[in-house]
Amino acid sequence: MRTSVEWMEGHQVPLYLAALIIGAAVGLLTPAIAHPAGAAINPVLGLLLYATFLGVPFAMIGQAFRDWRFLTTVLVVNFVLVPVVVFLLSRIVAHDQVLLVGVLFVLLTPCVDYVIVFTGIAGGAKDQLLAAAPLLMLAQMLLLPLYLLLFVGPEFVEAIDLAPFIEAFLLLIVLPLVAAGLTQLAAVRTRWGAAVQEVVLGAMVPLMMLTLAIVVASQIAGVGQQLGALLLAISVFVLFAAVMVPIGATAGKVAGLDVPARRAIVFSGATRNSLVVLPLVLALPATFDIAPLVVVTQTLVELIVMVVFVRLLPRLIPTRAPEPATTSAPTNSRPQIP
Repeated sequence: MRTSVEWMEGHQVPLYLAALIIGAAVGLLTPAIAHPAGAAINPVLGLLLYATFLGVPFAMIGQAFRDWRFLTTVLVVNFVLVPVVVFLLSRIVAHDQVLLVGVLFVLLTPCVDYVIVFTGIAGGAKDQLLAAAPLLMLAQMLLLPLYLLLFVGPEFVEAIDLAPFIEAFLLLIVLPLVAAGLTQLAAVRTRWGAAVQEVVLGAMVPLMMLTLAIVVASQIAGVGQQLGALLLAISVFVLFAAVMVPIGATAGKVAGLDVPARRAIVFSGATRNSLVVLPLVLALPATFDIAPLVVVTQTLVELIVMVVFVRLLPRLIPTRAPEPATTSAPTNSRPQIP
């Protein structure tokens, strides 16, 4: 089982792309699937978010505070600098409130799950990012309503029926979050808890694939009518990723962080929490019907960007070569290859 899980984690991008393609093919070839697929989104998404939160080590919150320089930098990047960038880039779609809301929901929330995997592949400080993940999760849930109020306006908040929004938040965010916390506690104290945690975490990639396929199958029928809008959203997502590289790298350098930590800051600033906010977007009124597809589109763009980042960041933020030997004695040391 461990070998297969490692294989899936190492091939996440092609697997997710395959899921998106399968979902699109099924949705286009069988339009009637849209309704049952839509009904299946919440149960599957609840399981995915449970697995996602289970991978967030809430017991490590204290450790995150001990590394105050990294924690301060990652919080400033995600909740001070990113909102400024998002506001400026969102002007590209500001003429369309549905697009604007979809873009804001997804770009204002930092990723707390697979960003850690990609950070590790690129030689970044994945342990430091893992320790900061619980605080990133809690902060985005508290600050997202404030950002939406500032960027979209009070008329948007007033127009939203809060009942389904609150229901989605409680059932698909709070409930999986509490269940994950209890499972983590049981995993420390009991064998069955540890076994459940291992199985659920091992199912993370298949659950992500299933969720992507179901969401796309339920939404793809309306893509043709909205293709121009989605292309506009894609331009925002690509620009966001490109802009966050120099911003994250500079923030890490100014903070005096080492190379792995600076790489982790770039990944955290550029990677977003698309599927965690998806249930909230799905709870919006029917007039925002394309917003969930905007969120899923961001996932597709981001996965491709992450593949590029894994290759690019070690070159943009290289590991320093060791100092040359001061004597002529032979040595077996070799420069570290980034």
